[in-house]
Amino acid sequence: MSTRPNVVVFFTDQQRWDTTGIHGNPCGLTPNFDQAAMEGTFPEYAFTPQPVRGPARGVLQTGMYATSIGTYKNAIPLNPDLRTMAHYFNEAGYETGYIGKWHLGSTRHAVPERERGGYQYWLGANALEATSQAYNTLVYDNEDRPVKLPGYRVDALTDAAIRYIDQNKEKPFFLFLSFLEPHFQNSNDSYPAPTVETRKRYDYMPPDLASLGGNSWQSINGYYGMVKRLDEAFGRVRDALKSLQLSENTILLFTTDHGCHFKTRNSEYKRSCHESSIRIPMAFTGGPFTGGGRIRSLVSLIDVAPTLLDACGIPVPEDMQGHSLMPLIDRSCKDWPEEIFVQISESQVGRAVRTSRWKYAVE
Repeated sequence: MSTRPNVVVFFTDQQRWDTTGIHGNPCGLTPNFDQAAMEGTFPEYAFTPQPVRGPARGVLQTGMYATSIGTYKNAIPLNPDLRTMAHYFNEAGYETGYIGKWHLGSTRHAVPERERGGYQYWLGANALEATSQAYNTLVYDNEDRPVKLPGYRVDALTDAAIRYIDQNKEKPFFLFLSFLEPHFQNSNDSYPAPTVETRKRYDYMPPDLASLGGNSWQSINGYYGMVKRLDEAFGRVRDALKSLQLSENTILLFTTDHGCHFKTRNSEYKRSCHESSIRIPMAFTGGPFTGGGRIRSLVSLIDVAPTLLDACGIPVPEDMQGHSLMPLIDRSCKDWPEEIFVQISESQVGRAVRTSRWKYAVE
């Protein structure tokens, strides 16, 4: 087995920060995330710099703002000439794999090889919501052949990820596992939880939603059911790493692209500078993140790429606009930014600056 740390990114879609127990949700949805946050490194105040899918994913992959890379709204493919995390991990001798939703390509289904961001192994779809339903998962392999995966969609992708980890355990690997959940199913604007969850009723409604309109009361149970199954899948990935004796030497990151306001701020679900749209859950475990503790400095999704490269001993490119969290973890940082910058460039042009106390937004 490699002495260099492996990396697994567990990436959800449209998950509110306050779905987690460690952030105060009383429904018991995320025991695995909560444990990882307590054992590893927990950025308590994590944010997205772009509260919409494609741009946020472009930021995450490149470590640069969406306006810098040109992917400032959905349906603009990531420039194939840009370098992503996968390119740097490839050059460092890692096996790189991508499983699940991409949303940075030019088509809705199979993603041409040139548009896959440099990932060597591929089992995904550009718009997973267009190729699959909750119990009918369809993705595409390296040769653009359709592959149907059995089970509830979260479980199906998790099974594929565990197979990948097992098959690549003898060499350093970087795996990006990207889910659609707890995003709604576009074809019918529903939140299809696993069958076992469909009859459950959760009593907790976040305060910002309880007093407003939107469709939160109709959707929150399905949404929470999806969050619960995602957390169970996260636990399965942790169990797989433990069984393969990879836990200590594998960096495992849980995060998401943006939050969700359930049509309480505008006619859709995100694309606003409100906390419900921009604040996200984030936790690192394994490798140098073990015992890192709670980080109270403001952290952005743009910081993920430089952080993961730095943690693996790979030089951080100068054009990355994010910052590595490693100086925060080893307590050597003396000048961490005091604000988070947020861009909105799709439903309207908006910008926001979020500090520890204030938010200034222009839309």
